[in-house]
Amino acid sequence: MKNSTFTTRPVRLLATSVAALATAAALAACGATDGAASGSEQAGSAQQAAESTQTATPSEVLASTAWETTGAVDQDGKDVPLEDENVSTFVGWAYFDADGTFTMYNLDDSPKMQGDWTVTEDGSTRHIVAKDEAGEVMFERNSDIVTLTEDEFTYRVFPDENDKSVYFDIVHTPTDHAEPTS
Repeated sequence: MKNSTFTTRPVRLLATSVAALATAAALAACGATDGAASGSEQAGSAQQAAESTQTATPSEVLASTAWETTGAVDQDGKDVPLEDENVSTFVGWAYFDADGTFTMYNLDDSPKMQGDWTVTEDGSTRHIVAKDEAGEVMFERNSDIVTLTEDEFTYRVFPDENDKSVYFDIVHTPTDHAEPTS
């Protein structure tokens, strides 16, 4: 019996301590009365934010932030320098607006292109229509989307559209870089 008490006492002590800390934390969170949200209100807001993120469409995710090109990877999974001639034209800042328009800039903030964009409902393809200052279409491009989350936007480019065995994945991450003004 003595042996049994000895082995369960540390476990009970640990469980009691953990419960006490959890209770203290909950009381501290609920006790804020200076206009801060209560613990249950905070939990509700966090849940709503999580649900909103989970139900965001691919277009909403793309338009939710500004993007910076931060990497490139070839078909073998090897990193490719952003200065490489196969990827350098895709490097810069990208701003996709919820109204379906976009602007892109080089990393030195010089204008790159502007126009219209869409993403397929399943998030597999981004389509851009690049337009000149007068609104005339310069070109259109479809890009396979490899990853589209709040933390990463990666699309695939093929140097030769007839050879799908050679490609580069252009990796973008969110940025707080302000959109350059013309």
